[in-house]
Amino acid sequence: MTESSGLQFVSPYAFEAMQKVDVVRLAALSDPELRLLLPCLVRMALCAPADQSNAWAQDKKLILRLLSGVEAVNSIVALLSVDFHALEQDARKEQQLRHKAGGSNGESILVSQLQHGLTLEFEHSDPLRRLRLALSELLAIMNKVADSNGEFFLKSSELFESPVYLEEVADVLCILQAELPSLLPIVDVAEALLHVRNGDWFLCLLVANVPDSFSEVCRSLIKNGERQDEESVGGRRRTEALRQLCQMNPSQALNIRAMVVEECHLPGLGVALTLDYKPDSADEAVSPLVSYVSGLLLGTNGKVRTWFGMFIRNGQQRKRESSSVLWQMRRQLLLELVAILPRSRSTHVPNDTELNTEMESSSGYSGLREEHVVKASALLRLYCALMGIAGLRPTDEEAEQLLQLMTSRPPATPAGVRFVSLSFCKLLAFPTLVSTPEQEQLMVMWLSWMIKEEEYFESAAGVSASFGEMLLLVAMYFHSNQLSAIIELVCSTLGMKIAIKPSSLNKMKTIFTHEIFTEQVVTAHAVRVAVTNSLSANITGFLPIHCIYQLLKSRAFTKHKVSIKDWIFRQLCETTTPLHTQLLPLIDVYINSILTPASKANPEATNQPITEQEILNVFQGRPGADGGKARSQYSITTQLLILYYILSYEEALLANTKALALMQKKPKSYSAALMDQIPIKYLIHQAQGLQQELGGLHSALLRLLATNYPHLCMVEDWICEEEVTGTLPLLRKMLLTTPACKYSQVQLHNAFQNVVQSGHRLMRILEHLTLLSAGDLIPYAEALTASISLLLEEGVSRRVLQTVNKLWMVLNTVMPRRLWVMTVNALQPCLKLLRQHRYTQNDLLVDPLIVLRCDPRVFRCPPLMDITLHMLNGYLLASKAYLNAHLKETAEFERQTQTVSNLGLTGQPDTPEVTREELKNALLAAQDSAAVQILLEVCLPSFQEEQQLSAGGSDSLLKSVQSVSSQPLREQRRAMALQGPQGSQQAEAGLMGAQGERQVEGGLLSDLREVQCLICCLLHQMFIADPNIAKLVHFQGYPQALLPLTVAGIPSMHICLDFIPELLAQPQLEKQIFAIQLLAHLCTQYALPKSLSVARLAISVMGTLLTVLTRAKRFVFFMPTLPCLVSFCRAFPPLYDDVASLLVQVGQVCAADVATKARDIDPFITRLQYLKEKTKEALGSDVELFKMALPTRSTEELGGTDPDVQLCYCIEATFMDIISSSVQEL
Repeated sequence: MTESSGLQFVSPYAFEAMQKVDVVRLAALSDPELRLLLPCLVRMALCAPADQSNAWAQDKKLILRLLSGVEAVNSIVALLSVDFHALEQDARKEQQLRHKAGGSNGESILVSQLQHGLTLEFEHSDPLRRLRLALSELLAIMNKVADSNGEFFLKSSELFESPVYLEEVADVLCILQAELPSLLPIVDVAEALLHVRNGDWFLCLLVANVPDSFSEVCRSLIKNGERQDEESVGGRRRTEALRQLCQMNPSQALNIRAMVVEECHLPGLGVALTLDYKPDSADEAVSPLVSYVSGLLLGTNGKVRTWFGMFIRNGQQRKRESSSVLWQMRRQLLLELVAILPRSRSTHVPNDTELNTEMESSSGYSGLREEHVVKASALLRLYCALMGIAGLRPTDEEAEQLLQLMTSRPPATPAGVRFVSLSFCKLLAFPTLVSTPEQEQLMVMWLSWMIKEEEYFESAAGVSASFGEMLLLVAMYFHSNQLSAIIELVCSTLGMKIAIKPSSLNKMKTIFTHEIFTEQVVTAHAVRVAVTNSLSANITGFLPIHCIYQLLKSRAFTKHKVSIKDWIFRQLCETTTPLHTQLLPLIDVYINSILTPASKANPEATNQPITEQEILNVFQGRPGADGGKARSQYSITTQLLILYYILSYEEALLANTKALALMQKKPKSYSAALMDQIPIKYLIHQAQGLQQELGGLHSALLRLLATNYPHLCMVEDWICEEEVTGTLPLLRKMLLTTPACKYSQVQLHNAFQNVVQSGHRLMRILEHLTLLSAGDLIPYAEALTASISLLLEEGVSRRVLQTVNKLWMVLNTVMPRRLWVMTVNALQPCLKLLRQHRYTQNDLLVDPLIVLRCDPRVFRCPPLMDITLHMLNGYLLASKAYLNAHLKETAEFERQTQTVSNLGLTGQPDTPEVTREELKNALLAAQDSAAVQILLEVCLPSFQEEQQLSAGGSDSLLKSVQSVSSQPLREQRRAMALQGPQGSQQAEAGLMGAQGERQVEGGLLSDLREVQCLICCLLHQMFIADPNIAKLVHFQGYPQALLPLTVAGIPSMHICLDFIPELLAQPQLEKQIFAIQLLAHLCTQYALPKSLSVARLAISVMGTLLTVLTRAKRFVFFMPTLPCLVSFCRAFPPLYDDVASLLVQVGQVCAADVATKARDIDPFITRLQYLKEKTKEALGSDVELFKMALPTRSTEELGGTDPDVQLCYCIEATFMDIISSSVQEL
């Protein structure tokens, strides 16, 4: 709107006075300034005020005095004397008329036919007609704006263009808007004024006379504005109007700029307001323009970024115009850039002599002043954003000055390091800035300076991440042709996503790989780079570890035979929490470089692993070593990283066995002695409390443990750890007010020596130890385990045993492997202890059953038996992992050796791998089954225990686990049937004695019963983990006396129903007998449909065997299995018919054999038929059948009978047991 450039606008001083109604300031205004504000002041003076205070009354007098000397006030007063109500009615009628006429300029109600031009009519008219003329013209423009659908037009209006009457027209316009606000909303009037000449001037006067509408008008103009204001005349006029409004009220300029960004309209206005903005403090580090444009392009709002980028791209397509906001912005940025350039910089490139001379001088060849470094960095990032995101194409002048800035040399400060890094990345992102040979030489000299000064900058600036690492990293990427990684590095350093074509880096690649950094120079330089002290995730930027990682990944060290092992070890030792994210990938790629050669042509080209001595040094002084008094000089982070390295190395070694065997190469594995010295579980325990600081290290260690050390990942241990670290233990530890080391290991050892007589003293020490943490308990482990065998003596308090068990379990959470070895050696039998035979960890891995070759007294000491079972379970798991690893480690190398040895020989096929796997599985199965058989044998009462129970006539203590109340009665009746009257009396007396004795010795609190429960829990876990173990054990068989215990005490015994049919099909008679006896107990315990079907199968098998067995085998088979039929009928009454038929068949066969010997044994078959046919009737009506006494047999008669006769009597007794059990259930 250059047509209003000669007019006087409202000054910021005057607008602020109007906003605050500061009468004193208004009085200080000049007459021309006051003239612009008369409409508002006159209305203020004449209208009845809402404020009735004395202060306003005085101010009003001052306003009247101020207006009294102004001549134009009279015309404004005359305008205010008009009937505005009638005027509004006529205006609304005219609007309706125009709406009906379709907006054509026909008859007007407000203005009759004009005799002269609009200007002359306005001059000769009275105040009312002036108002009508201006209102008619304004309504016509507003209607046209409403019908234009956003298309801009410029309305030629004589009334708004005549310079003579502009002030009078402005007065009329302000009065109309103030008196008719509903007809003329100020935002609609402001929009209409944009379409007439001098519209910005009228708009500023209108807003100045209604100052509280400033924000409303600006927001409306912005919201209705174009997305790209520089593209159209209307956009430029709107921008200019808003710019004038903000110059009138500069305090609101930044708020208006925020509205522009919020609406994403008028980007030129935002830049223009920033150019007009004059900050209060001129010494800001970064200019407002740089901050504003950087915020738009580098902010998180993608919509704003796209909108402003389009403004830049569209602005470049037009010819360079001095009035263009974009070119004004570029010129201002260039001026700021030139202002901070070193004064000595020029396009002249000095030779080496000049360079050396200037570097030695105090001022420096092109030293960037320290106060300009931050601003220079901001300018570089801004130009990167303009060129990379907004697509700005720099002019030759801009490119030249940018290159001069980028190759300048800042002071050695952290900001200087940042500036050099940004400059380097900008060179990589926009290599087109270097176009001439002189510029290329300048760039090479600057890069050489970077290499030379990198160490000085790092030490002087006091930063760990310098630009030297970035140079090294880029060089490595160029050598390995990882251009995408360079692009990612550049974008990460600049903090913005830039589209960089990989082909544009070819020139830089040539310079780096041929002139500056050859690959050999890179590797040699990388090893000499110092490690980062106290490396953690808090240190950002590009560090030496990034460079070493890339070199390891590209196998540069092995290619050029440069040892990197020492550097990696030093860096691992210089780490702290929070863990740096590059450490774990570094260890992984280092392990890969140790095991996998760089090329097949040179299989020896590998890195060296960390030595065992170096690893031992890291764990020297760990908790538990040397009495636990020393403390390691290395941090827990270093120890965890070394542990991760060892476990990952061992896992990778096994995974690459096949490839290593093909290359005839076998890297050395770390020894078992080394692994025994590492407190794996303690370190994992420590890592668990540092999960947030360690990132993914804790989960990675758990994965490696579960694979290689499953015995350290048992569920029971994790549960125990939760009990140790829970709330209740924490409250107990709060009671520990005295120092932690109140008692020494020697005192504990001495207290154990006299545990029987002085148990209270030992108990006091043990109770104190329970308050210590697991780590503090480690020094006492040796004294505790060395004396644990003394607890097997008679008279030791159960409380002492339980407390020792508890302390052992706490120690097990931090040092399980060493604790297990010490405990196994301490619990050896006395003979072995005298021979000083000591088992090692490897011995126990090879043969876990050593754990059960302990002092027999352990098997009747439940707290120590619990410890023994825990160790047994752990070593069984460890043995599986050990054998799997051993198989993988040796299989491929043995196969390669055998292949080489068999060359030229025929008829010697290789041993198939499946055979080795099967042998291993067979060994593990035999190992597990042997452990189960030994444990089952432990459950049997000893000879002394049998002696104690024999006085009562009971068969075994195991019968106490049976819950069937009828069992004693059933045994009594069987004894009566087989022994006659005397035997019956003896059995009855023995039964009563056994019941009384059982209450004393065989109750629920006996040691044997507790040990049985512990063993059953372990067997249940083993059967669930591998059901094949249960199948193997039962195919092997075990004493029938244990069946009541195993079925009732092992919840998973129901799985035996799956393989009992297969067991019944075995040819061995003893296995068939064991299967039927097992099934009898399972049917009683689990009366399931599956049990019923298997029971039917067993009865059928018994019937089949009756027809094929010889006389001797028939007796051997049916004597122990006939009592099982009672359990079948008791669990499943529908089986009675099948059982009765079987019994009759067996009886018939036996009676027939007896008859062949001409021996009459009473009407046996008749009685059996009677029992079979009449049992149901008798059970329903006559209970006297139950009282029917069997014929008594003398002892001599029973002893002299043959097997068939005994079997006949057993059949009859079985019938009676079935009947008696059925009657009892009724």
